[in-house]
Amino acid sequence: MSVSKKSPDAFRTISEAAEELDIPAHVLRFWESKFPQISPLKRAGGRRFYRPQDLQLLRGIKRLLYEDGFTIKGARKFIKDNGVASVMDLGAGVVETGPLAVDAPDREAPEHPRPAAPRPAGSPQRQLQDIVEDLENARARLKSAIEP
Repeated sequence: MSVSKKSPDAFRTISEAAEELDIPAHVLRFWESKFPQISPLKRAGGRRFYRPQDLQLLRGIKRLLYEDGFTIKGARKFIKDNGVASVMDLGAGVVETGPLAVDAPDREAPEHPRPAAPRPAGSPQRQLQDIVEDLENARARLKSAIEP
């Protein structure tokens, strides 16, 4: 049965959830081991069933990892600091699109995350140029702090 024919409130098997999220099923299993907040229902034989709120949380985690560039450790810290509801909001599209405001692409969650602000749509080259400028500014701040 195709995912699109199910009610939005219907539970999804792992293969249906993986198809809907466009990620492999083994990634979902891996995320379950890294994020205790992901807890699908398990039936006899260990078969997983994902509720709508599970899928919303998974979408939020996917955004943190794939779009916003968090490491798993950073995403776990983000969840700890901001709560599961904030990640579910990311998954529901409640928070405006655009990366969460931090300086490095392979970052961990910031000490005090700034609220996600929509960035003007620009070319990927412009976005990369902005990131490089942010990194150069951070390097200059570090250098000035280290040198007497």
